[in-house]
Amino acid sequence: MPNPGSDRFLAILALTLLGAGCVLVLWPFLTALVWAAILASTSWPAFLWLDRSVGERRAVAASLMTLLVTVVLLGPILAVALAMADNVAELGRAASALVKNGLPDAPAWLAGLPLVGQTIHDYWQQFAHNGHKLMAELEKLAKPAQAAALAGGRVVGKGALDMTISVFIAFFFFLHGEALARRLRIVLERVAGQRAAYLLGIARGTVTGVIYGILGTGLAQGVLATIGFAIAGVPGAVLLGVATFFLSVVPVGPPLVWIGAAIWLFQQGEPGWAIFVAAWGFFLVSTVDNVIKPFIISRGANLPFAIVFLGVLGGLLAFGVIGVFLGPTLLAVGYRLATEWTAAESAPSVAAESKAEKSN
Repeated sequence: MPNPGSDRFLAILALTLLGAGCVLVLWPFLTALVWAAILASTSWPAFLWLDRSVGERRAVAASLMTLLVTVVLLGPILAVALAMADNVAELGRAASALVKNGLPDAPAWLAGLPLVGQTIHDYWQQFAHNGHKLMAELEKLAKPAQAAALAGGRVVGKGALDMTISVFIAFFFFLHGEALARRLRIVLERVAGQRAAYLLGIARGTVTGVIYGILGTGLAQGVLATIGFAIAGVPGAVLLGVATFFLSVVPVGPPLVWIGAAIWLFQQGEPGWAIFVAAWGFFLVSTVDNVIKPFIISRGANLPFAIVFLGVLGGLLAFGVIGVFLGPTLLAVGYRLATEWTAAESAPSVAAESKAEKSN
């Protein structure tokens, strides 16, 4: 006679092994899968409009939307890569000039800095107009710099590959989006009960808020900074713009970049362009956060600074370049869901305590 207990145990074991096997197979593509879901979710209203425009031919709409996402995502990456190649060549010429002529004289104000100013000034002066000594000092950093460059290249390459795979997967999310959403809602209803639809809306609003609000603002700051640096003739304008984008999650991050560029221009005898860069950075780059966010941010983006900051850094370490977008999005969704869940759990207890106090 079959034993129902043993049959149930074997069924659970088989399902567990099957689930573990599926996770193991999909694990290398987990980052791309999550990012593809984020892309489909944030661009879903535009996709529905496109679907109606082509006569509700879903395959055509999905293909056009995937092409549009490819241009929007991979186009700037290619443009930045080409521009950075020019910047690297420009920086290489500047490095050759340094090797030949050495550093210029250290600025006088450097010695006046408290505590470490005189030490830095004296160290700088060792290499002033002495290219051979500067080259010998730089050779000590050659191997660490090569290792860092190789590691950075691997991270960027993995990010580009993940982005490409995610765009490919997003096509199928567009094609079968409603069916996937229905199944996800069923799973959440079995876990969260009647609050599943509400929590799903919170998650979607949070994802949209992070992508279009926080990261969109950072992208705008990076683009504006690049334009200003290019107009002023600052070397490596694209590299500095990328640095501005990454530092945009820190309140004092972008000023570190444009103030440094303004100081460099002043040291080069270009006070007019230095004032231009300082004004451009103050009135455009550093204030765009307060102008753009109220227009493009949506529900769910009002997040603590620590969530965004740790999300960007942790995402970069965990997922590579694509983690800059993925990290804060995941943390933001987790934070919002935890807040809503705990608020719902605490509400009945608060009401019970209030009723008890009134009865006393």
